[in-house]
Amino acid sequence: MPGLASRQEYAVDLLREFPRLPLYPDSHRWAEMGQRLLDLHIGFEAVEPYPLERMDREVVDPKRAILRADRERGTITLDERTTLAGVPARAWEYRLGSRSALEWVLDQYKEKKPRDPTIRERFNSYRFSDHKEGVIDLLGRVCRVSVETMEVVDGMAQQERGSGFPPARE
Repeated sequence: MPGLASRQEYAVDLLREFPRLPLYPDSHRWAEMGQRLLDLHIGFEAVEPYPLERMDREVVDPKRAILRADRERGTITLDERTTLAGVPARAWEYRLGSRSALEWVLDQYKEKKPRDPTIRERFNSYRFSDHKEGVIDLLGRVCRVSVETMEVVDGMAQQERGSGFPPARE
């Protein structure tokens, strides 16, 4: 039976004090916002990608992936050939730890050379160019999820201010 082990494990704590849950008069609105966040994050692969503007330049032989973000300009440079523009400022505000979600994706797809020469020579077969189109699609989806997440979070803050309850601790 799900949850039974947790109740038994924390039985002493549950007897001591009740779980503290804020009770809001408009709890249905909070449930809707929570459901929206779940839908965005669990189903991010089905989200319509944000319409980023792709700019390709003619380069005879692109040598390497760059994968760099420029927040001020709202651009992401993938390699010597391709840059994505039109990244909204809100997309950089959604963070996973100390980095934005977009920066996290860029970091995961960088080409890294193994230190060991044998491994580098025999097994280093990762090339960004093989995954470039998938990364562009992923960046569009992560951008959409980031922007919409920040809209929901703003709605939650506004809802909390209007509820008459003290703000939640951060």
